[in-house]
Amino acid sequence: MPITFAVIKIGVLATLSFVAAMAWTPALTHFLYKYKLGKSIRSADEAPIYAKLHAAKSGTPVMGGLLVWVTTAVLALALAALGVWFDGIFAQLSFLTRSETLLPLGALVASAVVGLVDDYWNVRKIGAHGGGLRARHRLAIYSVIAAVGAWWFFFKLEWTQFQVPFLGVFDIGWWYIPLFFLVIVATAFSVNETDGLDGLAGGTLLTGFAAYGAIAFAQGRYDLAAFCGVIAGALLAFLWFNIMPARFFMGDTGAMSLGVTLGIVAMLTNTALLLPVIGIVFVVESLSVIIQVLSKKIRKKKVFLSAPIHHHLEAMGWPEPKIVMRAWVISAVAAVIGVVLALVD
Repeated sequence: MPITFAVIKIGVLATLSFVAAMAWTPALTHFLYKYKLGKSIRSADEAPIYAKLHAAKSGTPVMGGLLVWVTTAVLALALAALGVWFDGIFAQLSFLTRSETLLPLGALVASAVVGLVDDYWNVRKIGAHGGGLRARHRLAIYSVIAAVGAWWFFFKLEWTQFQVPFLGVFDIGWWYIPLFFLVIVATAFSVNETDGLDGLAGGTLLTGFAAYGAIAFAQGRYDLAAFCGVIAGALLAFLWFNIMPARFFMGDTGAMSLGVTLGIVAMLTNTALLLPVIGIVFVVESLSVIIQVLSKKIRKKKVFLSAPIHHHLEAMGWPEPKIVMRAWVISAVAAVIGVVLALVD
């Protein structure tokens, strides 16, 4: 595919995704509010600081992540079908291919459906602690999805090579399976922990997928770059309605699926070791949770007023928009650094 057409294709698809997502947002919002699919805030007994800071958000609909993954999936499948039926421009715009986008799209939808069930349980107060899956259950689900992805990479795509920036590509054999597993689970967990303030997860995911779209494009993986562009376009529409005060929250159906997908894209581009750079905000968020949990178990004391760290900053008196926008700035700078490292490497 000529580079000029690839650029046009990615731009058209990202724009189409944004417009489509904006167009059906009113219907989604009406549905979420009509059926009272609002978030349940943790009780003061369970999380006193969090409950105090977020009491006003109780009842705001979750499942806003539907806007991103449904738009992406419908656009991918529709263009693929139209390409088969009519060929021509539709075939050229289609970005669904076995080697580049079939696995990340499948993982996106599968994990999104699981997250959707978790969101519904949270709203209807089904499950542990009055609603939703426990952390260990989420980790188990991430593990299953990661195991399927690892099997696909190792046995179907026959990938055993792993790139270490500036040192080269190494054939690691079957060690690729546990490494893939670790990357996917860690990314999914980190993105899920980041989803806690209006616009925080959406904005940081936007820069993450934009960065990996650029890396995929530089590698000549134009369909994967288009896939990232479509997600970025849908995320931009989501952010329009998710910035404070949020019209709806991303929910697990968005955070879980997009975290898994971002990890898979990092593995497809063989730049997983750049993911902690590009997703530095996700790393800090998850580390703050791990440190807090370990400190409470070992020292019987908290390190942070509340975890993840964005809640700690809230408890210190930082306004929510300041936390979110500074995270966006850090994420954008980190994404640029990550892309530069990938290009130089």
